[in-house]
Amino acid sequence: MFKLIFTLGGYFFIGLPGLVAGFILGSIIDRISGGGVRVQTIMNDRRQVSPADFELNLLSLCSIVIKADGTVNQNELHYVRNYFISTYGKDKANAIFRTFNEVVKERVVSAPRICAFLNQRTRYEVRLQLLHFLFGIANADGAISEAELSKIKEIAGYLRVYPRDFESIMAMFVKSTNNAYKILEVEPESSDSDVKTAYRKMVKKYHPDKVITDDPAIKKGAEEKFRQVQMAYEQIQQERGM
Repeated sequence: MFKLIFTLGGYFFIGLPGLVAGFILGSIIDRISGGGVRVQTIMNDRRQVSPADFELNLLSLCSIVIKADGTVNQNELHYVRNYFISTYGKDKANAIFRTFNEVVKERVVSAPRICAFLNQRTRYEVRLQLLHFLFGIANADGAISEAELSKIKEIAGYLRVYPRDFESIMAMFVKSTNNAYKILEVEPESSDSDVKTAYRKMVKKYHPDKVITDDPAIKKGAEEKFRQVQMAYEQIQQERGM
């Protein structure tokens, strides 16, 4: 496009020398413009995390939570192994777990760096499911220690998860009074109408279709979390006779 414009413009104003100069200048601009498009495309592609990169970063966050209390709990290791086998199949899970063992035992990983990488390449809904998965690991031995809870909360901050979303996910694993209300992010004093509105909002927010990812582990986590939201609403319905 620029080549044609500058060629005609150069010829019109200067004549034959302008035609040649315009052709050269227009060609250069077209090349730069085309290159810019290609560069932008490459940059956009780089913002998409590959499955292998995603799995490695997921495993790295797992290792941080597992080592949070200073020991590597076998129940938590079994939880990760069984979860990955049921999600990815035995062969792929074994290959992933070999990498996982290397991460847990040998590498020092940086939560801020990993989370910054994921923040640039994943949707918010996917990061919520990452948090849900980490809570599941910490709870694999039947209880979440203060050290594990503190570390997950720290990771949630790095992942830019809103406090109310963090409290909602935590309520699915750390049982306390009014858990169902915490999951739906409403107060026990809320009206029936407000509870229904909150439930519809949570359905839109946490529906598995909102979690755009190729990773089956995260998709599975989204389905589990969605069931928790439904169960919380059903519990409130029964308590209130709605």
